Amino acid sequence: MDQGQSQEQSHEQSREQGKGGDREYVSAMLTVAAPTERVFAVLANPATHASIDGTGWVQKPVDRASLSEVGQIFRMAMYHPNHPNGDYQVANKVHVFDAPRAIGWLTGEEKEDGRLTFGGWFWRYDLVPLGPAETEVTLTYDWTEVPPSIREYLEFPMFGPDHLSNSLRHLADLAGSG
Repeated sequence: MDQGQSQEQSHEQSREQGKGGDREYVSAMLTVAAPTERVFAVLANPATHASIDGTGWVQKPVDRASLSEVGQIFRMAMYHPNHPNGDYQVANKVHVFDAPRAIGWLTGEEKEDGRLTFGGWFWRYDLVPLGPAETEVTLTYDWTEVPPSIREYLEFPMFGPDHLSNSLRHLADLAGSG
């Protein structure tokens, strides 16, 4: 595969959704034509997250430091037309950090008193090197732990079925151009 190209697995293999084993999640997989370390570096940089997302919801990082450890908090400026304020901010907490194999974060908010609360959903990227210049990336969005009080006003998943595949293609473009 040439640098910058990626290979998406077949539809049945690339997307999995359901309540398997009491988990509620959706996942997608893509083979990226870039070394695992480069793909991980893109994911660990909050400044790239808006470009990876591609929905327009993720606007820009509030905290620009690279992700480097479990427990690290990073905030992102967001926009969603159905949010009461349109513009808002999320606080993310790194809960998986295994460079260069896996990275993930819980999404929540900072309350007016400074307390951080997390809604029960997370994003996780698992990276498997397929050689010196190829990486299999699996993106999982899991909302298993979302409590009923949040489910009353938010529907999960919050996006269409192609969102994760599109995000992985954006990641492949960013990692392949590095």
